[in-house]
Amino acid sequence: MTDDLTSLKDDMTAFIEGHGLRRFHGLIPDDMRSVLWDAGENADSWKDFVELAKASGAPFVTMSSVTLERSELDYLIRRLDRANYISEDDLEDARWLRSYLGKTGFVQLGFPFQGVLFIHEDSCEWYERYQRLLDLVDDFSVSLDDPEEDDR
Repeated sequence: MTDDLTSLKDDMTAFIEGHGLRRFHGLIPDDMRSVLWDAGENADSWKDFVELAKASGAPFVTMSSVTLERSELDYLIRRLDRANYISEDDLEDARWLRSYLGKTGFVQLGFPFQGVLFIHEDSCEWYERYQRLLDLVDDFSVSLDDPEEDDR
């Protein structure tokens, strides 16, 4: 398993455009009516996904990716550091993520068909850890911009 999906994203872009499909830059949120593609053990199943989009007459394919930026990671670390109930291991995990700065950890493709969004996602293990930490911090609803939070 790779720790950077940048080349995969580039391959996807070329493959989509090579099939004459347009790309719409956008993320399909979890709360949308959707079906997630089951890639199984096939690392290249995304090609089948794009071919299915074309065969179904989809007018476009959505594409979204996440590259770990220093400002986003620093913000996460600050939020974890200020949060009560966060373990030292979680904070150390966030610091460990610095080795992945500038790397793409998540790519999502999607297309609409008969009122349903079909989605294909690829992610790296480090991105899953990053997302878990974001969810953890959001669960505690700690805000650096809330002056009352500092007084508690």
